Amino acid sequence: MSDKHPIIAVTGSSGAGTTTVKHAFSDIFRRNGMKAAVVEGDSFHRYDRKGMKVAIEEATKQGKTISHFGADGNVFDKIEDLFRSYSESGSGQTRLYLHNEEEAAPFNQEPGTFTPWKDIEPGSDLLFYEGLHGGVKTDEVDAARWVDLLIGVVPIVNLEWIQKIHRDTATRGYSAEAVTDTILRRMPDYVKFITPQFSRTDINFQRVPVVDTSNPFISRDIPTPDESFIIIRFRHPEHHDLPYYLQMLNGSWMSRPNTIVLPGGKMGLAMEIILTPIILNILEKKNAG
Repeated sequence: MSDKHPIIAVTGSSGAGTTTVKHAFSDIFRRNGMKAAVVEGDSFHRYDRKGMKVAIEEATKQGKTISHFGADGNVFDKIEDLFRSYSESGSGQTRLYLHNEEEAAPFNQEPGTFTPWKDIEPGSDLLFYEGLHGGVKTDEVDAARWVDLLIGVVPIVNLEWIQKIHRDTATRGYSAEAVTDTILRRMPDYVKFITPQFSRTDINFQRVPVVDTSNPFISRDIPTPDESFIIIRFRHPEHHDLPYYLQMLNGSWMSRPNTIVLPGGKMGLAMEIILTPIILNILEKKNAG
């Protein structure tokens, strides 16, 4: 952690909605004149798309599994190296994973490949990570220790699966059967590497639908925000003005001393109210240092 070179990380499983949170942070950064060095978690996969396919086939032959959730499918040490380097110097190395033709075209590369590693441009106010492993910790790696603000985005698992199935079939061309196979293959790594991060987060935003999601594999549509509640859990509630949050967020209430519940449509507003003063305080500490 560093007052001089702060790091904010949003972590959540694939299909969890972290991209929506990323947009909210971008709005906060823009309105307050902050320059963020943005890092995408997919950049730290171990294999490109073709290489991952081969790795999965080899693991299957050996009766093993490999996934983008786990240590074998990622370079966790590179995440910690970046976080440590940025925390100490305001720089570090990252790259891009090019998901599709649109992203790959400017680099004259194929989709599913990585750009070369390069240094982060100097002059950023903070580093902003969005992806699967912003709070990852293993016996060998502890990326979480370098993060100044760790945010979790954690819909209940059935909703997470519904969102992933719809996204991967609609925008990435996969069949529903292929996405289901991926969900099953990744489950051991999900339990071992993804869920423990949410015990380390400073704030968790969890969307809970109020419609039937009991069979996510046949769901025809994704529950809307208005068909959901948002559960916000604070790791250190004593650091937050919870009565103020309740006053500003109409329809909200507290279910536990560290937990606020509010209508799903107010998630964006809640993030603005809760996160803006935290980020401004981080920037104030940076400037004071």
